[in-house]
Amino acid sequence: MNRRRKTAGLAAIVSLAALLLSGCAAGAPATTESSDAAASDVFPVTIHSALGDATIEKKPERIATWGWGATDTVLALGIQPVAIPADTYSGGDDKMAPWISDAVDKLGGQRPTILDASANEVPLEALLKTNPDVLLAPYSGLTQKEYDAVTAAGIPVVAYPDAPWTTPWRDVITITGEALGMSGQADALLKGLDTQVSDAAAAHPEFAGTTIAYVDDDVDTFYLYLPSDPRVEILQDLGFVSPPSVSALSTGEGTFYTTVSQENLDKIDSQVLFTQAETQGALDDFLGSARGSLIPAVKKGAVAAMVGAENVAAVSPTALTLPWALPTITEKLAAAVAKAKG
Repeated sequence: MNRRRKTAGLAAIVSLAALLLSGCAAGAPATTESSDAAASDVFPVTIHSALGDATIEKKPERIATWGWGATDTVLALGIQPVAIPADTYSGGDDKMAPWISDAVDKLGGQRPTILDASANEVPLEALLKTNPDVLLAPYSGLTQKEYDAVTAAGIPVVAYPDAPWTTPWRDVITITGEALGMSGQADALLKGLDTQVSDAAAAHPEFAGTTIAYVDDDVDTFYLYLPSDPRVEILQDLGFVSPPSVSALSTGEGTFYTTVSQENLDKIDSQVLFTQAETQGALDDFLGSARGSLIPAVKKGAVAAMVGAENVAAVSPTALTLPWALPTITEKLAAAVAKAKG
């Protein structure tokens, strides 16, 4: 599946062909070898992952990131990373998404090295040239081979706790905070983000209990995102609920998405439909298509859509994308709910 699967969720870190967004249902944050060490940010600290343990001997100063969300967290915590993955999907000429570029400019100092992500592999030589103290990849597609190669070079690697592209977005922030010795700051960051979402929900009581489905029409394939997807979680945090039909249509082919055949599109019976499109033309084509008209919410015009690569990528929640995209998402949802209940 292409990158917009992930950045619209799941997003802009690897090439268009590889990036998928993962589930963000509530999950336990990564554990450390000592809970006391984690709580007080005492080093050394060991962070466990599915690929191996990363023991960080002292507070890291030169931070490299890989995947989705870690870069945003490091920047949100006030640290300029030395290396970050290129964003060939929603990034500009500098290969950085706008929220990343803005944060880099605001922090100043030496700009990070942009690591080529086009081959969907960590460019080891380029990474090592930046002399990082740690590589943070808690939400990524990092392989065991890549993990082993980086650790063999003497760089601790913080990978995902369970499986590729499955770390809940809040856990990405928590894990990053632990690795940097900034657990308290990470907790405060999360509280601030949660407050933004809860304030948006409070401002729109009409969202509460309204059923919603998050879909992505790719002409040849129709994707329905499940409650375990981080983008769906944000919608639920705003008060929306997933109708039983979403789970009923799941074929078990993915942890955070399922494909839906055209003959089953009419079973997506949510009051509101949330979707994404890289261009307005593509959105219009879907909404006016025979397959689109099979969905009840499309017939009623109760559709909220994020359009454009930047907006599609920003739907995947991170420490920086959430405040960047939330006002637009909320505005579009309010209009769709008015249609659904009008």
